[in-house]
Amino acid sequence: MVIPVHDVNPVRRTPWVTYGLIAANVLVFLHMPWNEDRLVQLCRLQALLDQYAAVPQELIHHQLPRLVSTGEVGAGPGGPGCAVAPPDYVKSPELSVLTAMFLHGGWLHLLGNMLFLMIFGNNIEDRMGHIRFVLFYGVCGFAATYGFALLDAGSGEPLIGASGAIAGVLGAYLVLYPRARVWVLVPFLVFLPLRLPAWIVLGFWFGLQAVYSYGEGVSGTGTVAYTAHVAGFLAGMLPAWPLRRGTPAPPEPRGLLFGRQARTRHTW
Repeated sequence: MVIPVHDVNPVRRTPWVTYGLIAANVLVFLHMPWNEDRLVQLCRLQALLDQYAAVPQELIHHQLPRLVSTGEVGAGPGGPGCAVAPPDYVKSPELSVLTAMFLHGGWLHLLGNMLFLMIFGNNIEDRMGHIRFVLFYGVCGFAATYGFALLDAGSGEPLIGASGAIAGVLGAYLVLYPRARVWVLVPFLVFLPLRLPAWIVLGFWFGLQAVYSYGEGVSGTGTVAYTAHVAGFLAGMLPAWPLRRGTPAPPEPRGLLFGRQARTRHTW
């Protein structure tokens, strides 16, 4: 696995939408119930997910649960647990796709997504413009979520995170800037810095998501919705394709090797 840290692809205007999305994701995360007693935290998080997370069976079949967590700790036959009751709100499954895009399950989940959005989102916003980028980001998020839900329509597991929409950003970047250079850290005894073309970095990332979505090469896919990443990535490629013509080529950095200035030999 490679970790991107910077791309050599300057922008012409300030990516306000990208900054705003990052700020919104961080603010929502900070307001989630993390600093609580473990059981209280679990119950409040469950209540939050019941109301705002996207759930495949709700999206496809509109099967809304009759009982949801109230966010409070209750006592049951097996001891303390999360109290449940009929929901006191009306949930829109379609709207939950949008709200779920701003929820994350932990610091690593959040920071990983925001790192990719910061590195690659600014150039896509710069090419599309602020308004079109907002619409593009939302469409990719919906495509990723529904793509996953259609393949697992009976699942009651909540889907959260911005990774589906960000996968769309990566797909667009691959189409528009395949030769842009990206600095990455490759774990090989230590973290080795390399400057690679975007088509290698993003192609490798997409290949991993595709393999993992089929459960190949891993003992278990865990809680990561790899299929949503694949769907979002492909959805991001489609609207970017007509923009290829007229997209300025990124600068070609010269004289750099592994993060330091390389010696060059001149012939006269």
